[in-house]
Amino acid sequence: MIELFSQFSIWTWGICLAIALGAGVIKGMVGFAMPMILVSGVGSVLGPELALAGLILPTLVTNGLQAFQQGPKAALTSVRRFRIFLSVGLVMLLASSQLVTLLPERWFLVGIGAPIVLFAVVQLLGWQPRLSAGHRGTEVGIGAFAGFIGGMSGVWGPPTVAYLTALGTEKSEQMRVQGVIYGLGAVALTAAHIVSGLFNSVTFWISVALLPPALLGMALGSKLRGRIDQAGFRRATLAVLLIAGLNLLRRAVMG
Repeated sequence: MIELFSQFSIWTWGICLAIALGAGVIKGMVGFAMPMILVSGVGSVLGPELALAGLILPTLVTNGLQAFQQGPKAALTSVRRFRIFLSVGLVMLLASSQLVTLLPERWFLVGIGAPIVLFAVVQLLGWQPRLSAGHRGTEVGIGAFAGFIGGMSGVWGPPTVAYLTALGTEKSEQMRVQGVIYGLGAVALTAAHIVSGLFNSVTFWISVALLPPALLGMALGSKLRGRIDQAGFRRATLAVLLIAGLNLLRRAVMG
């Protein structure tokens, strides 16, 4: 453990903690984007695999808090409503998580950066498709895609948010549903990467280090949620995510 931490300077770790704080603030305000910010920001500093290991505990804990914010009964209702999405996503997440240690770093960076860029561009252009809750084929397809990129990169927010938005999910329910979906995904991701070996007795401590600033940021973001225009802040967040995703693609192409 000490050997791993000593590989990077104190300034490097300071940057990582600041990124975790910022990710927590955005998570507290809009309910998503923590894994994307952590894997993009921390990945640019420590490398993608350490970033993926590091985001596991912050994602697990913050989504648990978000899911149960309105009580266990409300969370269970959300699980029942989105059971197909969750089931399909879980299977794909467990399967794709085993590819992490097999894929070259370049393709791993593309796998993370491309979904982030696609999501940010689509949302910034204002495209918001509408679906009804009865489209089971669409639910299975989006759940499969979300689970696949989630297991490979720890990022399953973009297709999930797009799906909930397309359903016209009410704001408070959407926050809760995101917490439930991401929380269950985080549990599966933790188990999957214990099996893959990515989350081990060494990388565990990176995740522990990122947890306190992430929780602090989430608390700050929750307080700011009602004070700042969420639409404008979300557009700014998407712009930052677009830059982060493009940076990952740049690293994949240029090395």
